[in-house]
Amino acid sequence: MVDRSRSKPKLSKAEIKTGFADATIDLRVDQIIPLKTVSASALKSPKYSQIVASIREVGIIEPPVVSRDAQSRGRYILLDGHLRLEALKELGEMVVTCLVSTDDEAFTYNKHISRLSTIQEHRMILQAIKRGVPEEKIAKALNIDAKSIVSKRDLLKGICPEAVDMLKDKMVAAATFPILRRMKAFRQIEAVALMNDSNVYSYTYAQALLAATPKGQLTNPEKPKKIKGLDEEKMARMESEMESLQGEYRLIEESYGKNVLNLTLAKGYLATLVANTRITRYLTQHYPEISVQFQKIAEMTSLENKQAA
Repeated sequence: MVDRSRSKPKLSKAEIKTGFADATIDLRVDQIIPLKTVSASALKSPKYSQIVASIREVGIIEPPVVSRDAQSRGRYILLDGHLRLEALKELGEMVVTCLVSTDDEAFTYNKHISRLSTIQEHRMILQAIKRGVPEEKIAKALNIDAKSIVSKRDLLKGICPEAVDMLKDKMVAAATFPILRRMKAFRQIEAVALMNDSNVYSYTYAQALLAATPKGQLTNPEKPKKIKGLDEEKMARMESEMESLQGEYRLIEESYGKNVLNLTLAKGYLATLVANTRITRYLTQHYPEISVQFQKIAEMTSLENKQAA
C-alpha cells in the first residue's frame, strides 16, 4: 500500500500564509470605506434588527473584516460586515474592532459563508445557557421573545440522533421538528431521507409525510393526525401510495449501482469506437443520426448530462 502522506512535500512555515493579521485593530468608523451601499429594505429587515439587538446586548461577536486601502493611507476597505457597521453607527459607536485581511482579493472572504442552520442555532443557544447566560438576555440578543428561546432550546427533544445528524447543516423550518417528533425513530429517518432527496424541509411537506405515515409508525398511534384539508379516507390512501412508492424507491436503489456501472462501460466502449477514424467515417456516411448520438455520449462528462439524451 502506498503511503500518500510521504508523496506530498510539506510546506515550510515561511510558505504558509494566514488569511488575517495576527491581531485585531481598532478603527474609527469614518476610516472604513464600505464596498457597497446597504439598501433601505435591508435596514428594515428582521436580520438587521437582530444584529442591532445582538450588539446592544452582548457587543460585537464577529468583527467586520477589512483590508488596507493602498490608495489612501489610514483608510481601510470593508470586505465583510456591512450590516454590522451600519448597526454600530445606529448605536452611536465611534470605534469598531476589525479583523485585517491579508488577502488582496476583496471578494473571496465571504464566498463560502452560509447562514446558521436551525440545529446549529439550537446548539449555540444550549452552549450559551450552559455558560450561565440568562434566556431573557439570549432572546434580546436574537431579537425574539422568550417563548421562542424555549422552543429553540427544546428543538431536538424526541428526535433520534440519526435524523439530527442528517439535518445538522440543513435550513429546516422550526415547525418541522414537532411533526417529526410524532413519528417513531425509524420513520423519522425515512422522512428525513425523503426531505434530503427532495431538498424540501418545510412544515407543509412534513405534514404530508405525517399524513402518509401508518399509525403503527407514530409515537402515539391513538392520537388523530388532524391535518387540515385531509380526512381519514384521504390519509389512508396517502399511506397506501407512500408504501407503494417507497417499495419502488428501494428497487431503484438496489439496481442503481449496477445500472451506473453498465452505462459507464457502454460510454467507454462508444468513446473507443468514436475515436476510430474509419468507424466514425463509416457511421457518418451511412448512419449520420447514430453517429451524432454516439459522439454526444462519448463527450459526456457526467451520466446526468441532459444534452446527451
